[in-house]
Amino acid sequence: MNKVALVTGSSRGLGREIAIALAKEGYDIAVNFSRNRKKAEEVQQEIEQLGRKCTIFKANVGDVEKIRELFKAVDEEFGRLDVFINNAASGVLRPLMELEESHWDWTMNINAKALLFAGQEAAKLMQRHQSGKIISLSSIGSIRYLENYTTVGVSKAAVESLTRYLAVELAPFGIAVNAVSGGLIETDALNHFPNREELLKDAVSKTPAGRMIEPNDLVNAVLFLASDKADMIRGQTILVDGGRTLLV
Repeated sequence: MNKVALVTGSSRGLGREIAIALAKEGYDIAVNFSRNRKKAEEVQQEIEQLGRKCTIFKANVGDVEKIRELFKAVDEEFGRLDVFINNAASGVLRPLMELEESHWDWTMNINAKALLFAGQEAAKLMQRHQSGKIISLSSIGSIRYLENYTTVGVSKAAVESLTRYLAVELAPFGIAVNAVSGGLIETDALNHFPNREELLKDAVSKTPAGRMIEPNDLVNAVLFLASDKADMIRGQTILVDGGRTLLV
């Protein structure tokens, strides 16, 4: 039986790239989306053209019941889960003094709470084979100030902390838990930043590696953590930023 990977938020952006890359590595793929079924179907078609099985599942991962329904559906469709990529993310980008309770709750539910409860459900499936990989996507806003990024930055810090707790408690089941944190990449999500052009200029001019991060840089880190080569890496957040956070 082929190994199976579930990637949340994989109808577009970085999640899409990760799902396709895992398919190229031989995984059957569960694609998760929340709103745009057409985009999810396009990813499904591309993966199937690679000769891999791909099924799409609609679920808002900010809702715990929807998370449980998602993993139940994946289990019914594939009968196993080997890799879970916690990629889906959202957030309200406003100055701190303009934030409302609903903004906080929305962002924390999708970005942080989802990892806890999706991690529980993933572990239930993975422990059948005493092996599995859980990998989350974070960002450098978890460790440094970024303008208008309060809710997202704090939620990503929670993801990185939760990654460490999950890594310890799921280790007896043969499950490795890690995260990948990226510098700025140019995806559709960047269009929601009011200071987009300023961020792009900073990423290009202040990255020691000489260029801004590309999606493939993060995809490669995820593929490494999903591989057997990374079995003894546990509870870590791998920072892929070309050295940007080394500078002021």
